[in-house]
Amino acid sequence: MIVIPAIDIKNGRCVRLEQGRMDRETVFSDDPAAMARQWAAQGAALIHLVDLDGAVSKAPRNRAVIAAIVQAVNVPLQLGGGIRDLATIEMYFELGVERIVIGTEAIRNPTLLKDAGRRFPDRMVVGIDARNGLVAIEGWTETTGTTAIDLARRFEDCGLAAINFTDIHRDGMQTGPNIEATGQLARAVTIPVVASGGVSTLDDIRNLKPLEADGVTGVITGKALYSGTLDLKAAMAIAGGDGE
Repeated sequence: MIVIPAIDIKNGRCVRLEQGRMDRETVFSDDPAAMARQWAAQGAALIHLVDLDGAVSKAPRNRAVIAAIVQAVNVPLQLGGGIRDLATIEMYFELGVERIVIGTEAIRNPTLLKDAGRRFPDRMVVGIDARNGLVAIEGWTETTGTTAIDLARRFEDCGLAAINFTDIHRDGMQTGPNIEATGQLARAVTIPVVASGGVSTLDDIRNLKPLEADGVTGVITGKALYSGTLDLKAAMAIAGGDGE
C-alpha cells in the first residue's frame, strides 16, 4: 500500500477544502510545484493533483501550474478536476501527467471513461466520491441515486488503474477514513481501490493496512500532511509494511 500526497490547486495556489466546499479553504502554499518537490524529496511514489477551479468550471483552469509541477518532479502524477473529454485527457498525457482521474463523467458519460481506459491501459482512474453511500458529482454539488459499488462495477474490465474512493463527510475533516465503506467497495470489485478522505494520523494508516488484502492499494492524504498531524515518511513505512 502506498501513501499519496494530495495537492489541491485553486487560483494557482495549494489549498485544502473542508468537505469539498470552495468557501472553506485553507491556503498552504502559493507555490504548488515547491510542495510537489517536498513530497518527492520525502519519497512519494505518486502525487495526486486536483484542479479545483476546473472541477467547478468543467474545464481545465490551472494548466500552467500543472505543467510547472510536471517539470519540477520525476514522481508520477495523477490529475483530476474538470476533465470532460478525450481531447483534455490527451492534452494532459502529452503534458506529462501519468494518470487521469474521471469523476463526474463516469456518471454523465461513462463511455468516455470506458473508451479511455481501453485506449490508455492502467492510466485512467475513476474517482468515486460518496455522500451517505451515494455518488456525488459536479464538484460534490449534486448527489445522484447511484451507489458507489454499483458505479464501480460498471467499469470492470476497462483497463482502469484504480478507483479513488472518497467519503465526502470526512474529506478535509481529519476524522479518520471510512474503513467499512472502503473495504466493502474493495471487496465488491477487482479494480484496485485507493482510500481518500479523513486521514489524520498514523493510526488511520494502520487501520487501513489490513484492507490491502481486499484490494486497497493506496491512500490519499492532504490536510493531515499540511497541518502536521501525519508524517509522510512514517506513514509510508507503515503502509509499506516496514513500520509499526
